[in-house]
Amino acid sequence: MQEMRVDAFTDALAAKVSVPGGGGASALAGALGMALGEMVGAFTVGKKKYADVEARMQMLMEEARSIRGTLLRAIQQDAEAFEPLSRAYGISRDDPTREPVMEACLHAAADVPMQILEASCRAVELLEEIAQIGSTMMISDAATGAALCRGAILGAAVNIKVNTHLMKDRTHAEAVNHKTDAYVAEYAVRAEKLCMDIYGRYA
Repeated sequence: MQEMRVDAFTDALAAKVSVPGGGGASALAGALGMALGEMVGAFTVGKKKYADVEARMQMLMEEARSIRGTLLRAIQQDAEAFEPLSRAYGISRDDPTREPVMEACLHAAADVPMQILEASCRAVELLEEIAQIGSTMMISDAATGAALCRGAILGAAVNIKVNTHLMKDRTHAEAVNHKTDAYVAEYAVRAEKLCMDIYGRYA
């Protein structure tokens, strides 16, 4: 899916099909947000004014590229995780295999958005530093990246919760929920703060 044209991908999102869906869209949002961070870095390195932070910025850009790749791969991975779950819903309720199959599929379907959530949270950390040391001419791009990553965080989180809600193993479900809530409570706030702090400079 990461090789699809933008118009084809959005057409697929708009269609009456289950994948791509909110998880894939969240992964793409996070990848776009991280790419904007890389863009800020690209306009920073090589400039005499920022020579003292160039080495650090190059390190940040290298990690950002890795995170962007993780998020782009997650678009396809999310679709692949959902398909078995979709089939599991079709198993007869009288079939004794239904419950264990459903449980395994729910775990797998929650794993990918958790990866998206974790990668997007790390993207926010990188964007904070990139905005702090990067080219001031590109600061609005760092703010936009933070806004996109906030959307990715919230989108991934709700896709985790929709799966944990149906799990029979409540101990595992609540552990995943607790981890999700902690990420959202910290990083959705940090992403919004970064965006709004920059927004406020132009009031």
